[in-house]
Amino acid sequence: MDVNVAAAAACAIAGLGVGLTAAIAFRWSEREQNRSSRGSSGKSRTSTSSAPANEPALPPGVDTVLSVLRSCAIVLGEGDEVVKASSAAYAMGLVRGGAMAVEQMLSLARATRRDGEIRQVELEVPRPGVARTADPLAVSVRVAPLGSRLVLVLVEDLTERRRIEAVRRDFVANVSHELKTPVGALSLLSEAVADASDDPEAVQRFAGRMQIEATRLASLVQEIIDLSRVQDDQLLMDPEPVPVDELIAEAVDRCRQPAAAKQIHIATGGIGGLYLHGNRGQLAAALGNLVENAVNYSPPRTRVAIATRRISSAAALGEADGELIEISVTDQGIGISEKDRERIFERFYRVDPARSRATGGTGLGLSIVKHVAASHGGTVSVWSVEGQGSTFTVRLPAGQIPAEQPRTPLSTHTPATATPLPAPEARS
Repeated sequence: MDVNVAAAAACAIAGLGVGLTAAIAFRWSEREQNRSSRGSSGKSRTSTSSAPANEPALPPGVDTVLSVLRSCAIVLGEGDEVVKASSAAYAMGLVRGGAMAVEQMLSLARATRRDGEIRQVELEVPRPGVARTADPLAVSVRVAPLGSRLVLVLVEDLTERRRIEAVRRDFVANVSHELKTPVGALSLLSEAVADASDDPEAVQRFAGRMQIEATRLASLVQEIIDLSRVQDDQLLMDPEPVPVDELIAEAVDRCRQPAAAKQIHIATGGIGGLYLHGNRGQLAAALGNLVENAVNYSPPRTRVAIATRRISSAAALGEADGELIEISVTDQGIGISEKDRERIFERFYRVDPARSRATGGTGLGLSIVKHVAASHGGTVSVWSVEGQGSTFTVRLPAGQIPAEQPRTPLSTHTPATATPLPAPEARS
């Protein structure tokens, strides 16, 4: 759902809740006034009367209304004491020891109690249970009178919405920058071709550069489309059995030419006949990106290995026992530093920007892998040592193997002198 639509829906729900609460409070106030009038006229006819309670009570039905609101709800009495607070208000650290813990909100409540005006502001409050130096929570606060003695405070957490907006702004800025580079190059090259129209050799050279930039632009646009399809991490629609052997064959075929140009040997091994349950196109794109990265970031005359195995999900993820298919792609490339490993799955992040541009990398491949794994109920992890290489491991729930498909090992072309794969414990 679009962020603007979600924000409008949240505001509408909050407004509806305040309106319902105010209506109930108004009816309650009328009833209390009628009771007071009847009680005053009856004092002359009775010798005993009960004193009014000192503690304010919630109007009938307010509890029900507050329980269905998405916002945190806090009701304050005449002495700023907390009469009622939702569990979310305690979880966010807004209420402690029966009192409002945020001074800005308390000041708003006092101002509303004085003049009866409804107020709405956005504030930043400290996160509960963390250091004060941590990023605060962004909240929207709406304060309204509740009858003649109480004040209602509704608090909505905007932190995640703000984060999504920031990610969207960064994504748009990065896409604009990435598209500007090949488009600008194509423009300059086209001018160069026009100026060198009488020089066939120069025209051929510039045309070759134009083809490279056009291919890079097409790759970037396609990866942006792929990312937009999988970034919501939503459950798959109409999944199907997908043979892992065919996914590996497609990934190897996709990288065959650049691997041959660098004399990189791609070896496959592990258990054959495995199946995943999901979207074939997304899974092929994810595995293809991993193998392509391994080839691009490996020096000439090295080896890239693709291995498959079946593991227990209880051992790998600590969840209910089940089967996972693990696909690992290992290279003997430049490796990844510890600080880079924390960010390599971010959009447009490159470990080596100059090398990525030279190989046509867009910085979106690993982000697509991460989202494809999440949407299929799996995970992706990386093991790496600088100067020795990297291993990317994707773990996905196993699909049902057709009865006619036996479990046979994949053909292995690993030379006897090749460096063995790291142990599974080290890779994870």
